Amino acid sequence: MALHFVAEDAVAATVGDLVEFGGAEAHHAAAVRRVRVGEAVTVGDGRGAWLEGECELVEQSRVRVRITACRQEPEASPRIVLAQALAKGDRDELAVQAATELGVDEIVPWQAARSVSRWTGEKTAKGRARWQTIVREAAKQAHRAWIPEVAEVSSTRELAARTATSRVMVLDPTGSVRLSSMEFDAAASEDVVLVVGPEGGIAPEELDAFERAGATVAALGATVLRTSTAGPAALALLCARLGRW
Repeated sequence: MALHFVAEDAVAATVGDLVEFGGAEAHHAAAVRRVRVGEAVTVGDGRGAWLEGECELVEQSRVRVRITACRQEPEASPRIVLAQALAKGDRDELAVQAATELGVDEIVPWQAARSVSRWTGEKTAKGRARWQTIVREAAKQAHRAWIPEVAEVSSTRELAARTATSRVMVLDPTGSVRLSSMEFDAAASEDVVLVVGPEGGIAPEELDAFERAGATVAALGATVLRTSTAGPAALALLCARLGRW
């Protein structure tokens, strides 16, 4: 399979055009992946544009690709959103990376009551930027035409408010229904939001708030998964149910 790269101006390209990218992306192509002139690659803009072509110039400062085929991939519908609670160490980042590779369409950082990690002040912007970088690299690795967006950090109240426009599923071992037993309509237009708590679990008052707002509290199985694995496990199930896999 051809190597994949991201170039923001790829959206306007057609067959026969030259697409050029520089910066870290070019350095990665030339110095890390050892791309050579004449090699076939794919290029996208992260917003659905998908180009195939051959490299005509490869330098550490710039790479130039002659486009041989192009198409526009539609955005997934319904979209799957992962609301991932902030967690200590790199467990939340592991969840974000895996979820992106598996097909999530948006990621919402959640400042849960029991989150050990706290995004405050300058750390908020840095944390979001860090997650977006992880998402971008994971999307490239998975050869995704659409790179998921990382939303601003959300409170429990803000997350619960999503029930007004989305189907919100709160993953918790106390759920009276199994996620695997629920039906999902591939023709539905509303987002499906998966809410995953931190390593200490979702606080009782938060579960109450979600249920009052109309969310469904669902269990994944008889075992308790880490915060880094619950979201990806649920996402895999949903991808199968929605016909993506």
